Amino acid sequence: MPFPPLNFCSKCGAKLALRVPPGDSLPRHVCDNCGTIHYRNPLVVVGTIPEWEDQVLLCKRAIEPRHGLWTLPAGFMELGETTAQAALRETLEEAKARVELGDVFALLSVPHVDQVHIFYRARLLDQDFAAGEETLEVGLFRQGEIPWKEIAFRTISTTLHHFYADRKAGAFGFHAGEILPPK
Repeated sequence: MPFPPLNFCSKCGAKLALRVPPGDSLPRHVCDNCGTIHYRNPLVVVGTIPEWEDQVLLCKRAIEPRHGLWTLPAGFMELGETTAQAALRETLEEAKARVELGDVFALLSVPHVDQVHIFYRARLLDQDFAAGEETLEVGLFRQGEIPWKEIAFRTISTTLHHFYADRKAGAFGFHAGEILPPK
């Protein structure tokens, strides 16, 4: 899904041209007035798989897209954050949950929406959690209780399937992959 064209330079306000700048190999939005090259890169979504004993904490979305469906606590990384800081912040914002981060568990490229999703395993520090502003409700779910047909995004269901397969195997690994457009 290509981005719509940029029209004006965010630095000086002049009209932009789309062309391959010297020393590059891809078309970029270039300002002929001030020389700024406007790079457009994927957005990074970061979240956690909060665990409490044999349960995982899920959030029911109060916002679009996918309002009313379940997800892991996650959201867009902010400028100036590390992925770990973003994961902790998003878990606190979405589920008001405090966690101790474990290892990065999944890294999923989602090129058709220009995103990369990163999920950390995380241990809930307590059961003091609640719905944040972008969440309708939160809950702890055992594997057999996961509302699979109501999961908001394929990155979430993919991550959860890897999580439960690793747990069954008795060893957690790192999972990298891609989510292709629906057919």
